[in-house]
Amino acid sequence: MLKEFREFAMRGNVVDMAVGIIIGAAFGKIVESLVKDLIMPPIGLLLGKVDFSNLFAVLREGASAGPYLSVEAAQKAGAVTFNYGMFINTCISFLIVAFAVFMLIRTINRLKRAEEAKPAAPAAPPEEVVLLREIRDALRK
Repeated sequence: MLKEFREFAMRGNVVDMAVGIIIGAAFGKIVESLVKDLIMPPIGLLLGKVDFSNLFAVLREGASAGPYLSVEAAQKAGAVTFNYGMFINTCISFLIVAFAVFMLIRTINRLKRAEEAKPAAPAAPPEEVVLLREIRDALRK
């Protein structure tokens, strides 16, 4: 059974898939940082110094009564929160990743279409035609 698993794991497409998953996870972290650290601060500033990661609604007060200044403070107090700002950040991250994957697939499809559009080399004539041409050439001599 171990030998079968090793053969399965060492197949080319399984290794390629593993590499893709690892790169995808790293890309996800980059996009998360892009949204959290570069995109949302200017948007929040334009909307009146709003920090999207701290947009939340308190559903139930915690041990100490609010108002809570951040999601972390509310959660430390034991409050139940509805974190819609984090959801907005996650949606924007998803849209960026989806767009990047779309562009990748679009490029791959274009390359495939360009390859298919290349004129194929003319097929070799059948053996009978080659033989008849040789006979014709021999008769001309």
